[in-house]
Amino acid sequence: MGAPKTGNVRNVVLVGQGGVGKTSLAEAMLHLSGKTARLGGHAGTKPTLDYDAEEVKREFSISTSIAPIDWKDVRINVLDAPCYPDFIGDAYAAMSVCETALFVVDAAEGPQPTTVKLWYAAEDLRLARAVFINRIDKENADYDACMKALRERFGMRLGAVTLPWGTGDSFEGVIDIVRMKARHCEGATQEEFNIPEEYREAAEAAREQLCEAVAEADDDLMMKYLDGEPLTQEEVEGLLSEAIAKRLFVPVFVGSCTKELGVHSVMDDVATYFPSPTDYGEMPLVDGDTLKISAEDDRPVAFVFKTLNDPQQGRISFLKVLTGTLTPGIELTNARTRKGERLAHLYVMCGREQTEVGKAEAGDIIVTTKIAADTGDTLSVSGKIEAAAFQFPNSQYRIAIEAENRSDEDKLFTFIDRACEADPTMKIERDEETGQTIISAVGEAQVSVLLNRLEERTKVSAHIVPIKIPYRETIRRVASAQGRHKKQTGGAGQFGDCYLRVEPLLDGTDYEFVDEVVGGRIPRALIPAVDKGVQETMKEGVIAGYPLTGVRVACYDGSYHPVDSNEMAFRAAARIALKKACADADPVVLEPMENITVTIPESYAGAVMGDVSGSRGRVTGMDTDEHGNTVVTATVPYAELVDYATRLRSITRGTGDFTMEPAGYEQVPYDVQKHLVEFYEESRAQGH
Repeated sequence: MGAPKTGNVRNVVLVGQGGVGKTSLAEAMLHLSGKTARLGGHAGTKPTLDYDAEEVKREFSISTSIAPIDWKDVRINVLDAPCYPDFIGDAYAAMSVCETALFVVDAAEGPQPTTVKLWYAAEDLRLARAVFINRIDKENADYDACMKALRERFGMRLGAVTLPWGTGDSFEGVIDIVRMKARHCEGATQEEFNIPEEYREAAEAAREQLCEAVAEADDDLMMKYLDGEPLTQEEVEGLLSEAIAKRLFVPVFVGSCTKELGVHSVMDDVATYFPSPTDYGEMPLVDGDTLKISAEDDRPVAFVFKTLNDPQQGRISFLKVLTGTLTPGIELTNARTRKGERLAHLYVMCGREQTEVGKAEAGDIIVTTKIAADTGDTLSVSGKIEAAAFQFPNSQYRIAIEAENRSDEDKLFTFIDRACEADPTMKIERDEETGQTIISAVGEAQVSVLLNRLEERTKVSAHIVPIKIPYRETIRRVASAQGRHKKQTGGAGQFGDCYLRVEPLLDGTDYEFVDEVVGGRIPRALIPAVDKGVQETMKEGVIAGYPLTGVRVACYDGSYHPVDSNEMAFRAAARIALKKACADADPVVLEPMENITVTIPESYAGAVMGDVSGSRGRVTGMDTDEHGNTVVTATVPYAELVDYATRLRSITRGTGDFTMEPAGYEQVPYDVQKHLVEFYEESRAQGH
């Protein structure tokens, strides 16, 4: 498999709702092109692309696979992206290096929520788009209803380039609108016929819509068409390429992946009419400029759009060559780290199989191994070219994990930290306040896969535990108390005596200590011990075990013994005085609050606002974004948002997104405080 020329490359990402047959389409393309001997993943055969053990077990893609297909002297790099919500980050990354997004939809279901979300993402990336209506051979398939739903959702620029030749059990092939022929396939053998008479009228209507849409790509030919003069076949085909590249027309294909009907037409049109990297490809840079993908630019530049930790082959990096030519052994500099990276070997990857190549030219997609670059890094000779980071989905699903054996905590953290380097949609951190290891991810399935791999590859077992909420304690009024510590054990004793006054700090300051002792009632050398004892007690809290904050403490009197007084005694006295004073200062528990911004289709706005109200939150605003979605802003207690990623997905059927940021602390309701205090006292009674 040699390296294709830049103009002979087509980079196409398969996206859409999970379970609609994206991988089946890629497998059919591999089979029909002769790359595989049998149709993978069908009738008991192993899939070529979903090879990972977790993918086999779960029966859906969890990582982008590449299917390089040579068809009509063109290399079609098909990126089969996972579109299950928890792994959709890979789809965003794959779209960032492709010129075309091919959306697969089910003929009976039409466009579903994930399809809509990814459509807007492709629109933001300015990708050419196409649609493949799959499973037209299903009993309840309805091509007309599906096409109507697509146009209602995505606009009238969608137009058929193939029509179904029958539906359900009577599906025989497709009507090719571009070439005005009926096409039927038996395996890899394709036959063309004249269009059957019963489909002639529908085909001519679709042809008219096609001509009208593509004519917009050229002003002169548009005028010719509007004057009633028909476009020639050569003009239609030339306009089709331009209209797709300029996003003036979205071709819609139809077929059945498992029967391999209609797939020939997809491959023919991708190779013939879809944009190549040089026609359309540009990569935005961090400085606001763009880098045009060009074979004429001889500077070798590559973009790392995915990294993978393989148990056998180690770290695998997926690259798109932006300019120049890469050859094995080339030394490039990482723009982020300013460190050199040596690409010892270059491979074309098909599923798990790697084939070494001698070079890779601009526009092509390849892999290399054992380099340190992370996802989103840019490699060049100078190290001064840096591609702008693409937008990943929000990682707002947060859980805490613990190793089954405490001795395995370091192994656990190291493994997951490396996994997070490869997948930017995951993050791991140690919460110093609660002592927990926290993982942020897109969803629970993503974490489940991670923990399964942890056990499989390191033999470390871990489990999920509830996230501890970082509550605080404070006081609401002024109070004073004496703390007296006296202990006599036969030898030297301990004596400490201090008077403390506590008052709330209303300026946002956490803590302030004031020395008001006069007349030597407490020696100056022992005042710091009082301060230290106060701070030690504040860390433990005074009513529910949470840190005390927002308090000014004044030490204004006391007494001492010339022999028995020492630092330890005054620290103990300070602890006693602070607890007694705070008990009389109306102590309360504070909870962390979050400002959230929720983006959902308008139909779910009421349900989301009702959920906010039921979560002790308050809605602060509502607006509409550029896609017509409703944007709800609210302030909600963090304790109510721990499972919000899962809850929102359930409420909105996967169509909702949200972001959140800290909004300070507020006093918890009485019943919540009562529960926290009781839980603390019960835990202390049990010796915890």
